[in-house]
Amino acid sequence: MSSAENDVAGPDQLDPAVHPARDAVHFRRILAAQQGIADAEQELRDAVKAARDACDSWAVIASALHTTRQAVQERFGGN
Repeated sequence: MSSAENDVAGPDQLDPAVHPARDAVHFRRILAAQQGIADAEQELRDAVKAARDACDSWAVIASALHTTRQAVQERFGGN
């Protein structure tokens, strides 16, 4: 296990003697932002699938994402 993995702790693992109690507004904001990213990634996958189901080309999807056809095919599993 790397040192970065050893540093990972859930809120229930934090020692109050080392991490004094504070307003958790920033912690909640980070969690909300992380969930927003996950939601946006899922929406993007769904949108790409819908575009492919509608017979849009990988080139058109790549253009919308400002990347290459090959990159979107690799990322979204194009065959």
